Formats: sequence, C-alpha cells, structure tokens
Amino acid sequence: MPASGTEAPHVAGARIAPHLQCRTGDHARAADGARVETLLVPASEPRMGLVWLPALGVPARAYLALASQLAGQGISTLVHEWRGIGSSSVRASRGVDWGYAQLLSGDLPATAASAASQLAGLPLCWGGHSLGGQLATLHLARRPQDGSGLVLVGSGAPYWRAQRPPIAAALWAAMAGVPVLTAAMGFLPGRHIGFGGREARGVMRDWLRCVRTGRYHADGLVEDLEAALSRLNHPVLALHLRDDAFGPRSALDHLLGKLATPSPSIVMLGPDHLQAPADHFAWMKHPGRVAAEVDGWWASLPHKAEGPA
Repeated sequence: MPASGTEAPHVAGARIAPHLQCRTGDHARAADGARVETLLVPASEPRMGLVWLPALGVPARAYLALASQLAGQGISTLVHEWRGIGSSSVRASRGVDWGYAQLLSGDLPATAASAASQLAGLPLCWGGHSLGGQLATLHLARRPQDGSGLVLVGSGAPYWRAQRPPIAAALWAAMAGVPVLTAAMGFLPGRHIGFGGREARGVMRDWLRCVRTGRYHADGLVEDLEAALSRLNHPVLALHLRDDAFGPRSALDHLLGKLATPSPSIVMLGPDHLQAPADHFAWMKHPGRVAAEVDGWWASLPHKAEGPA
C-alpha cells in the first residue's frame, strides 16, 4: 500500500560528525500528558534553526545524518519525534488512539515551544520528509508565527489522482483494506505489512481522507485546514527526488498548489546530485546535497525574519 505517506522501517547507518554533539532529554509534553524527547544537533555558529518532522513510522534518530550535515552548514536542527514511536511515552492500541488533531493541536505546539527555548534568537524554519512535510506545512498554516520558511523533501499530498497508476491502484486497495485492518487490530501493524510503523487508527483515517479527496481535514478540529493552507505565504524550498515513486512531482504540485506562496523554489535531485539512488529513503544516508540546498536557499532569501514572534 505505498503512497506519498508510505514509510520504511528504521533507516540504519545514521552517523553524526565527531565535532558535533547530539542532545536529547529535553521533553516536549502535549496537553494530554504524552511526551517525547526532542533531538537537537546544534551548529557551532548557527545562522538559523530548523524544526524537522520525520516521515511516518520513522524515528527521529534516523535523521541524525541529515541534522549533522545541516549543523555543519550553520543550521541548528531540532528533530521532532512522532507520538507512538521511538522515545514517545505512548503506543497505539485499541484503547489508545489519536489522529491529526492531536498531532497538530498538541504534539507540534509542544515541539514548537521546545524549539523556541532551545533555538532562541535564531530565525526558524520548519520542514519535513514525506508525511512530515505535509504536517509541517499544516502546522505553519495554523501557526505561521512559529517559523519563517518551509522545507520539504520527498513530500506531497497522497491524493490518489496525483499519483502514478501503480501507486494509485495501491491507494485504492489501502482505502478498502486499511479500515478493515485497523478495526480488527485496534491499530495499523505497519511493520508487518511494509507501511509505516505501529500507526493509530485516527492517523490512518485522516490520511485516507486525503488519499480519497485530496483535501486535508482532521477529525476533532473545527478549523478549515484547506482555508489555512490557502493563507500560508512563507518561502518554500521543495526538494523533489527524481525516482521517488511515493512522492511524484504531481503529488508535490498538488500540495504546493494549496498555498499562497507565489514562487516556491522546487529543485529536482537525481542520483548524480545525491551520490545515491534518488528514491524516497536512500537520500537519508547521503544527505549532504540536501543540506547544501537548504543552506543555499536560505542564503538566497532577500529578507530573513529575525525569529518567530
């Protein structure tokens, strides 16, 4: 059941440069008590901060290589941990459920508060990989004061009409099969079916709605997420991976088309740029070009905000 929200298990091989220090232990706690440890890789002479949201089912530590490369470019990076994975204090089960509403109204604001403390004084951008990019976009649409820009890698809306035929067919199968499986198990056993991790029923329900309609909605939130997206006009860097079956350019265009940003910067990266396959996950082990693109994009902006209000 691949889609632009499809994620692999933990990506091994992440390494951090020896002169850089990864800090953990600062807890981001949501209003309902769920907590995670944020992961910070600070630059020695930071020029900006980046709050990074992982792909579905991928732990924060899988992005240590990226955060290390970014820190080497002067970008202090705080990596969010998703509820239900890694350091999270909760796990999805029949009795424990959540959806986009809890992520957007509880977990991401908690990480935003952690970022405001740990990256104080720096202009902040938000970004993410795959579903992480989508939710970073939604967060800034709801709380534009939390950041000065948006960085997307391998991201795009999972709308079935914006996918290539093989993936579109798999999404139709997911629309039929995932609700049955989550109803039977109480959660999605993603590790066993090659789709995400142990995912909450509500997250899958909200994701499948976007698969079906192409529109973002979160059960439990009264606000119109599509209207919020239409007002977001932050600078955007979107890195499109040439051979990414799960995040084709059409899916990226569908997401960017919802925003008010007049001219998002879209860069296509191929194997020659990455020195690795230009697919959904291989870049994570070879993130040097991605970090360089983020650095160059930020340096090119004519006016950089001093930091979140």
